[in-house]
Amino acid sequence: MRLFRKEPKAEQLKVIIIGAGEVGYHIAHRLTRENKQVVVVDQQPEALRRVAEALDVQTIRGSGSSPVVLHDAGAEDADIILAVTDSDEINIIACLFANIISPASTKLARIRNEEYTLYRDALAQDILNISMIINPEVEVVKNIDRLLSLPGAVDYSEFADGRIRMVGMRICSGPLVGVRLMNFRTVISDGDVIIAAIVRNDELIIPTGMDEIRADDVVYFVCTESSLESVRNVVAALEDPIRSALIVGGGNIGMRLATLFERKGYHTKLVDRDEERCAVLAEKLNSTIVLHGDGTDQDLLREENAGTMDAVVCLTSDEETNILCSLLAKNMGVRKTVARINKVAYQPLVRAIGIEHSVSPRLSAVNSILHYIRKGKVLSSVAIRGEEAEVMEALAEAQSDIVGRPIHKLSFPKGALVLALVRGTEVVIPSGDTVIEPQDRILILSTRQAVSDVEQALMVKLKAY
Repeated sequence: MRLFRKEPKAEQLKVIIIGAGEVGYHIAHRLTRENKQVVVVDQQPEALRRVAEALDVQTIRGSGSSPVVLHDAGAEDADIILAVTDSDEINIIACLFANIISPASTKLARIRNEEYTLYRDALAQDILNISMIINPEVEVVKNIDRLLSLPGAVDYSEFADGRIRMVGMRICSGPLVGVRLMNFRTVISDGDVIIAAIVRNDELIIPTGMDEIRADDVVYFVCTESSLESVRNVVAALEDPIRSALIVGGGNIGMRLATLFERKGYHTKLVDRDEERCAVLAEKLNSTIVLHGDGTDQDLLREENAGTMDAVVCLTSDEETNILCSLLAKNMGVRKTVARINKVAYQPLVRAIGIEHSVSPRLSAVNSILHYIRKGKVLSSVAIRGEEAEVMEALAEAQSDIVGRPIHKLSFPKGALVLALVRGTEVVIPSGDTVIEPQDRILILSTRQAVSDVEQALMVKLKAY
């Protein structure tokens, strides 16, 4: 006789978001589409009105640093509390009171001031119990560095401590054009490479063997570090490495990037409109040439020989300035430009006018937050092409439904695909017969519609006994 324990009904995850700016709005947007219970707190009625009109969430007007407001938001029974306002101080105080009201909840805070992040360990201790400090500026600098380091890449992410890479490459010509995926091994014989997704005319395709690669597609390859060269050879992405760069915008991101470029030995120039800021930058930076001026001034760009630079990175706080500067640089012959685009809605527009590389501090913050929201042992999460799909790195727990069964027998929904797994020190690009073992680190691509079902598959289930 077998006895069964009834599995408890899955409870709806409750998330409180403090701050209804771009980061808060897009996290709320993402979660409501996944049927999660969301409460948004903000002091600005206009920001709350935007959220309330567009999303099915509860809104509360007030400061997230107020324990009374947190109580009204239902912090006592919240699973996750996200403090993502533009004020580091409000975010820290919000986590302080949230920890008093709801010690068991997961707390995440957006903190950009380096003076605070130096005390990261103290912030994680009992008094605040912050599970993660989110600094989107650091993530943006890392993203720019990856994009510039890999010629031809329009998107680039790393998983499993860098052992697995996912790179989006635009296919303009070459042997992959016209090839069906069932035959792509005739072009790329490297067994450590798999095609995860295709973006065509801004539409995401989770491909089958019958799908064909076309010119101008952005193809997402998943591979090991040593197999990146195989991908680059096939897509003819063999540009010379970056040796010189012009940075437009000397804010925190611009200064961090200039510091990184100095360490890499790049010949670097930095332009900023604010004369006082230029003086600060000149004092803090070493070999970078700091220029006072407007990055959209064509005469200035010509005087500084911007057209001979390997890369121009536009990082002002104004999207229109960054877009115009990038277009001017491309017109002068710069082979690689990167523009900071804060508004997510602008992303498809900038690609349409020829700006291939863009970065967003807000999207970086969203990606940093997502894996804490996911159920199951999700270690990291990266969105692809806005919100259409997500790649999750997860740990296979012994009692979950995915362990001990061949991949082709998993009850994964349509739109979900196991891309790779790490077993010990070995990276495995799986076939349908590959069996997932306990403690494997698995990489899963999921469309937005399939995320909730993937989460359920990753969770520990109570077995018969």
